[in-house]
Amino acid sequence: MSFDHWFLLLGGLLIAIALISSRLRRFPLTTTILYLLVGFALGPFGAGAIRIDPLRQAGLLERLTELAVIISLFTAGLKFRLPLRDRLWALPFRLAFGSMAVTVGLIALTGTVGLGLPLGAAILLGAVLAPTDPVLASDVQLEHPGDRHRLRFSLTGEAGLNDGTAFPFVMLGLGLLGAHEIGAWGWRWLVVDVVWAILAGLAIGFILGTLIGRVVLFLRREHKEAFGLDDFLALGLIGLSYGAALLVHSYGFLAVFAAGLALRRIERLASPGDGDEPPDVREMAAAGSAEEIATDPEKAPSYMAQAVLGFNEQVERIFEVGVVLLVGGMLFLRYLPPGALWFIPLLFLGVRPVAVAVGLAGTRLPRREKGMIAWFGIRGIGSIYYLMYAIEHGLPEDLAGLLIGLTLTAVAASILVHGISVSPLMRLYEKGEKKS
Repeated sequence: MSFDHWFLLLGGLLIAIALISSRLRRFPLTTTILYLLVGFALGPFGAGAIRIDPLRQAGLLERLTELAVIISLFTAGLKFRLPLRDRLWALPFRLAFGSMAVTVGLIALTGTVGLGLPLGAAILLGAVLAPTDPVLASDVQLEHPGDRHRLRFSLTGEAGLNDGTAFPFVMLGLGLLGAHEIGAWGWRWLVVDVVWAILAGLAIGFILGTLIGRVVLFLRREHKEAFGLDDFLALGLIGLSYGAALLVHSYGFLAVFAAGLALRRIERLASPGDGDEPPDVREMAAAGSAEEIATDPEKAPSYMAQAVLGFNEQVERIFEVGVVLLVGGMLFLRYLPPGALWFIPLLFLGVRPVAVAVGLAGTRLPRREKGMIAWFGIRGIGSIYYLMYAIEHGLPEDLAGLLIGLTLTAVAASILVHGISVSPLMRLYEKGEKKS
């Protein structure tokens, strides 16, 4: 397909989505499912217009999905207005660390016993498929920065954190395959890839988000400067935190998530009243010009945070369209042995529920809420990124083929089954909440 045809296709698809999005809400479908189906129709089984080999073009796919993930993580961080001391944060932390480790372990066990993979490749498969991605099912995301809905908070927070906490297991898997230095008895992996990379990534993102947020607010409030171009502010903070984290060999994914959290924290602390709900920017806009709002001592914090969030959400949607189209276009059976198809149902119906049960053991969550969290272990863009990263960093080709098939099938199946089930299940869940 020529470049001109791609412009025509993407333009038509975006306009079609804009026109029919309200109608889609009446059906158990999501726009992501539509992107996947269009991609599949354009792939090898359809028109043959998308010809991307994930093994040969892993570098391109790695960079594309990398950008999509860091935009999504920064956006997720901006959605959390609750302080970290709030007890509600315990749930996503338990899911992102405890359930993550259990998921990797169970997939690794399945990979060695059921798929005949070497231990390093099995751990790598677990790390690739463990991260969750609620971006692909908007009904289980936080709806606004002050949203305290426990289910949405848990799933969005888990996804924001575990896209970074999966990285140590990726490095461990590559190390056991001889593609990364982990040290004798794994000491280097534990000290550098686990402790240092996680803590440094979080610290860098938090410090930069706090510093830049305070500088911008100071300039706007005190000197009536540095207003406008909030999209540059968003992209600049993402680039600074991600680049700084990579330079010191820490996890950039955690850094951009922490930067989003820090920027939202600056808004919360600087806003009058420090309540759960930020002031409505649309109401502000009706009351005065953008310049007046952006430099007003009371309104400037909320205006800055909401403007950055709004821009990032738009960019996130664009990347979602592109990546999911490519996932649909890469779905072919070249890499996937038919005997491995049992693995996908086991991942959704066995591994995820067990991991959630272990991670949330001892909590007093209602059974239906634990069941919803267990079901919505949505796989997505992060899984594609980690796989492409591994291929580019020395994953043997014979193992890469199987992992490509398993990963693409898991992501596509997740988009379909979770996308179809999210609206009816959330309606039933919310009805149950009202009755109890």
